[in-house]
Amino acid sequence: MRVLIVTPAPRGSRSGNRVTAERWRRLLRSLGHRVILGDEFCGTRYDLLVALHARKSAASIFRFREACPRRPVILALTGTDLYGDIHRPGVARRSLELADRLVVLQPHGLTQLPTPLHAKARVIYQSVERPPARPRRLTGTFEVCAIGHLREVKDPFRAAAAARHLPETSRIRVVHMGAALTPDMERRAREEMRRNPRYLWLGELARWQVRRRLARSHLLALTSRMEGGANVVSEAIAAGVPVVSSRISGSIGLLGENYPGFFTAGDTRELTALMRRCEEDRAFLRTLERSCRSLRPLVSPRRERASWARLLAEFR
Repeated sequence: MRVLIVTPAPRGSRSGNRVTAERWRRLLRSLGHRVILGDEFCGTRYDLLVALHARKSAASIFRFREACPRRPVILALTGTDLYGDIHRPGVARRSLELADRLVVLQPHGLTQLPTPLHAKARVIYQSVERPPARPRRLTGTFEVCAIGHLREVKDPFRAAAAARHLPETSRIRVVHMGAALTPDMERRAREEMRRNPRYLWLGELARWQVRRRLARSHLLALTSRMEGGANVVSEAIAAGVPVVSSRISGSIGLLGENYPGFFTAGDTRELTALMRRCEEDRAFLRTLERSCRSLRPLVSPRRERASWARLLAEFR
């Protein structure tokens, strides 16, 4: 098939949507399809449209449906649409209606969809290649990695705030990788570094650099208020790095309802206690490691490829 993947994240972006779209392009090509990746549908005929984000890709979905009324549309719900836009009147709801299939990135996402739409929804976990070898962890420092652009929805300074409450004897340092999307966010990050010796902001790095730094870290801290199914959690699982996460639907769907490394979103003191426990209680940290290790089959590239093969076979 000739497939168009539409993502709101432009070429060159290192956002989660762009990472997902580019991985899906490679994956669908490996299945024998001709795949074009763009930020909108401009009228060329395709056999299939894969659109990321119900609201931001709505115009492309509408135009594709008019131009190719008998060709299928797959809509991937990636975060702010699943947990925000589709619950308000507007174009995101119309996108749900027009799509032939809906993709969510973890099973808890199904709880956000109206029951009548469950029949056309499919769960496809985001996959990550396991690194060939894990770099040696730093000694003398317990490095907590935070990954994500500096956006309010990510609650990006929560881990830094939690680190401020640690005792002087703690070896924890929070290392944050991600672009500041506004001048105000950049100012806040630089001010946090000036005032907080436990916080280091590295800005936007190449993906291979992010993954290498994550692999040598002791812990990943995901502090978001909302996620569709965070790529960075899949990357941590593949790399064998334990995770602490805000208890949000997107992380519950990836890590499991009973995962022991959750904290209440926005609760600085609770995150401080959890980070400190990870540093001081080796048995607890090993429990998180075992829990994440057991999830590795979910983020296998072979599994994601098979999931897409089954989905596309539905349109034969």
